[in-house]
Amino acid sequence: MRFIIRTIAAAVALWVAIQFVPGIGVNAETNSARYWGVLLIVALIFGIVNAIVKPIVKSLGCAIIVLTLGLFLLVINAAMLLLTSWISGELDIPFHVDNFYPAAFWGAIIVSLVSWLLGLFIPDND
Repeated sequence: MRFIIRTIAAAVALWVAIQFVPGIGVNAETNSARYWGVLLIVALIFGIVNAIVKPIVKSLGCAIIVLTLGLFLLVINAAMLLLTSWISGELDIPFHVDNFYPAAFWGAIIVSLVSWLLGLFIPDND
């Protein structure tokens, strides 16, 4: 159940990024079930990318992360959003991020902030 709630929270975070950042979009009718279905599928892809690829990239870029006092994590988050867009394109899912800056960079910041805020309201089972 927690997985489903976190996936919905990620879909909401992606929706907020789509609303505020030009260059991030879903090619579907805005208020349709297909639109929200696409957002849920993209949220699943984004979760898988963050679970598998992101730890590898963070471990390889550990020195740069330390040297930049963690600011390089913003670049990594933007790259994960671009990777999600590429995977979605390969799977014929109508989600796209136009370019790295400003779309992926600011989109990743918004997704991170909204996910963090929603995570405050999602109970941990610890």
